[in-house]
Amino acid sequence: MGAALIAGLIGQGHPLEPLAVVEHDPARRSELASLFPGLRVESDPLQAETVVVCTKPGDVADALSAAFDVGFDLVVSIAAGVTTKTIESTVGAVPVVRAMPNTPAVLGAGVTAIAAGSHADAEHLDVAEALLCSVGTVVRVEESLLDAVTAVSGSGPAYVYLLAEHLTAAGVELGLPPDLAEALVGQTLLGASRMLVETAEPAATLRAAVTSRGGTTEAAIAAFDDGRFDALIHTAVSAAARRSAELGTELEQRTSVGEGDRDAAGGAADASGPER
Repeated sequence: MGAALIAGLIGQGHPLEPLAVVEHDPARRSELASLFPGLRVESDPLQAETVVVCTKPGDVADALSAAFDVGFDLVVSIAAGVTTKTIESTVGAVPVVRAMPNTPAVLGAGVTAIAAGSHADAEHLDVAEALLCSVGTVVRVEESLLDAVTAVSGSGPAYVYLLAEHLTAAGVELGLPPDLAEALVGQTLLGASRMLVETAEPAATLRAAVTSRGGTTEAAIAAFDDGRFDALIHTAVSAAARRSAELGTELEQRTSVGEGDRDAAGGAADASGPER
């Protein structure tokens, strides 16, 4: 996702000079340098106005602890499930904006929800939005809604791919060549998505427009209804939201335990660190 963000910024004409990447893996550093000639790619933290955290969730605290020593004014985190409270336990009063993007960001067609931490204000959200709009649409929400956002749009592309997978398989079962079935499904999903976004009509209205009484679509939808397709969708999305909340709680607990261990080892270290 970090590489997608860099590509989006460059594609929008953002100059390379203010951008830098910190990457500990030498192979990944070389890969990024090849992908983005002229981009500064370093192994050690750099002083920056804004730090965008693109690490795995479990690596966030270590990454920010290292970066804190050289200084920054704002944290924008796209690490899944890591709450602003967890990040603030490492960076103290530094403003934090949490973001939940999705994978179509690699094509500049993603949607990202952003939420402010306890020290962030509208100006900090403006900075985050200016960065993230390079890879698609940005919406602002309360952090309490990010588990729902994760379940709907964060995981949502996988649901679409699952539908595409089974729709393609059904076409092949009916005699279509696999490559033709894939092409038909891909273009159908693309066209339907554009209709949904560009016409601004409710999904139910667009569905009804395709569904003639006694026709083929009505027969298919009746079969979906018999199989409780709606209930399956609700169950699946609820499961994703619940798991997102669980991951956030697990990370908070691990962070609290880690801080407790450091406090027990000696309070002097806290005196030179960020306020908590």
